[in-house]
Amino acid sequence: MTAQTPLWEVFIRPRNGLAHRHCGSVHAADEVLALQAARDVYTRRGEGTSIWVVRSDAITASDPLHKDENFEPTASKIYRHPTFYEIPEEVGNM
Repeated sequence: MTAQTPLWEVFIRPRNGLAHRHCGSVHAADEVLALQAARDVYTRRGEGTSIWVVRSDAITASDPLHKDENFEPTASKIYRHPTFYEIPEEVGNM
């Protein structure tokens, strides 16, 4: 049955955080059942405040074979790294 039932990725926002985090996947026929399954499986101890479910086939990901062209250009832009800024002593540890 799971081969025909869509796979949903589950994201939970914890009580002590602002961002949703991926915590796993569930199989469900629609978004309502996916939310219920995600709640039952991933928030049994009441640790979440919000649940997102996204159909896995709706997610587009970068190709690991193209990681150099996608992520390497940032390393050559030194102005994005605060290594040459002077931090006043009054600021303390940043």
